[in-house]
Amino acid sequence: MNAWYLICFLSALAVFIAFTNQYILKMQTTIAITTGSVVISLLLILAVKMLGDETALFITQVVSGIDFNQLLLKGMLGFLLFAGALEIDLAALKRQRWEITVLVLFSTLVSTFLVGYMSYFTFELLNFPVPFIYCLLFGALISPTDPIAVLAIIKQMSAPQGISIQVEGESLFNDGVGLVIFTTIFAVAFYGTEASFKEVAELFLVDAIGGIVFGLVIALVGHFVIINCKDINTRLLVTLTIPSAGFALANIWEISGALAMVTSGILLGNITRATASKRRGPDGTRYVKDFWHATDSFLNALLFLIIGMLIVTMPLTWEIVGIGLVMVPIVLLARFISVGSPYLVFKRYREYDKHSVKILTWGGLRGGLALAMAAAIPSNQLFIEGLDLHDIMVIITYVVVIFSIIVQGLTISPLIQKSIQAAKEKQNN
Repeated sequence: MNAWYLICFLSALAVFIAFTNQYILKMQTTIAITTGSVVISLLLILAVKMLGDETALFITQVVSGIDFNQLLLKGMLGFLLFAGALEIDLAALKRQRWEITVLVLFSTLVSTFLVGYMSYFTFELLNFPVPFIYCLLFGALISPTDPIAVLAIIKQMSAPQGISIQVEGESLFNDGVGLVIFTTIFAVAFYGTEASFKEVAELFLVDAIGGIVFGLVIALVGHFVIINCKDINTRLLVTLTIPSAGFALANIWEISGALAMVTSGILLGNITRATASKRRGPDGTRYVKDFWHATDSFLNALLFLIIGMLIVTMPLTWEIVGIGLVMVPIVLLARFISVGSPYLVFKRYREYDKHSVKILTWGGLRGGLALAMAAAIPSNQLFIEGLDLHDIMVIITYVVVIFSIIVQGLTISPLIQKSIQAAKEKQNN
């Protein structure tokens, strides 16, 4: 079965799960699809091991052939980030710019080192000695919140705008910073590169700043073409070229395509949409908005189905799954400390929702980006107690990601409801 047929069938399965979820489980769609795909994957594994079912074995082998790293980081990511950024309120983002900047830079870095140190000592206690540099690498890949997972779940729960824009804004921008940290530690771990300040600064400027500048450029070009275009279908096609050709060009130039898509999406969604609506009427912009909303929903459904089914590609052992479960509270504690400490300073200058830190901690979901970075760790380079470091990192990351999407995603709603209620009480008073 070729890759295109596989994507077609998986898409149909994702839509089927989403449809049945409306009448049976009634969960948030992303959570239902991920849960359903995990259950299906476990059934496939069981069928192969116990029954030797040829069909199940064939499906397992086909799913194993998916290059998740390429599919997400070089393909779907551009469309998903661009679609999500189109819905961000620029005015609200500007009001929270300092909070988001601190969360993106400070909190991501602090969480990386906290997870690194805590996981290192945990591995030692479990008689599973993983060198510190690789523990730090795990901290780097698991610390950035995933914009796709966060946007897919948080924005459907009608959280108050203040806390919502912090969670969404942080998740959209911190993947660029997280990727720079991961790339730097990766180079030290596997290539013996010296992590000097000059090299890290150069990497950050080229990757992150270059991505933002490129995003500004394509947004300006897109803005000019869209507002001067008379045909509604051509306007839509212009928006399609940004996350396709624009994202591909950023990757070829080795700058942050993710930050380029976020930057261009925010500008087009706020400035271009308003200008085009005045010139051409609201119908044209509504058509483009509806298209990207549908595209976002479809690609999210497909992505989270694939995330759930990745379990069939992993050499699972109870030992590594158990370690992954131990890592869940470590990641959450690091998140709580790295987010909570800046708020001790923030609260001196501005009043915040009393549930902000809790929501940012529990709503800081991990997803496909963490898995893609874990998958980038080379195989057969280092063995710990007879197990490949690549397999260890991928399985542990998978456990944390699945817990994040399913458990945290299912239980974030009560916290958001408390936040909504507190906002209403404040207005009434």
